[in-house]
Amino acid sequence: MLKTFLKRTISKNKSLILRESKGMQDFMKLLMKQRNTGNNWTTEDIGMIKSHLIHLSLYVPVLIVFLLPFGSLLLPVLAEIIDRREENRKKEANGLSNPDIVIASL
Repeated sequence: MLKTFLKRTISKNKSLILRESKGMQDFMKLLMKQRNTGNNWTTEDIGMIKSHLIHLSLYVPVLIVFLLPFGSLLLPVLAEIIDRREENRKKEANGLSNPDIVIASL
């Protein structure tokens, strides 16, 4: 239930979160570390992610959930929602970004 609520709310503000996170050094790299490498976040990584989330929570208050005690357990949910590669994979699966189709239609 909480995961569904977070997905819905964060998805509404995804573009704002992505735009603001571009100005933060290594935020996306740290957030996606677990998804990209399979390695767990270190205590230092979680501290850096939380410091970035403090800034982002000024724009999207629902992100405060990740700053609460045990909120770091929900960080994989945030990474899953914000992951831009998922959209690209869906487009490729539907054939929308396949260059062969674009060339053939010209």
